[in-house]
Amino acid sequence: MPESPKAGAPERNSSRGRYRYRFRECHVTTVPDSLALPAFEAVCVTGEERNCGATSSTLHTLDELTRWIAGHCAQSGHELYEQTVCALVRAEPGAWQ
Repeated sequence: MPESPKAGAPERNSSRGRYRYRFRECHVTTVPDSLALPAFEAVCVTGEERNCGATSSTLHTLDELTRWIAGHCAQSGHELYEQTVCALVRAEPGAWQ
């Protein structure tokens, strides 16, 4: 009789490794990290058959990003951009239950 594929494998206790989380009872506040600069990027998504794809570098102020978009728009006439904003935040636990 052929061996089962689980032959020789340690037996797992089905009660182990099960965790219950009650997300509604977990209170966390997120606070921006004052030492980290935010990061802004934009990608030109103007185009009918395919997106233009011009991408700004990573910029650290919204004004810099707006200037890049305005410059690309002036050169190309493109009007649609996807903006990404990244910032580090710190989770500060509140009442964990």
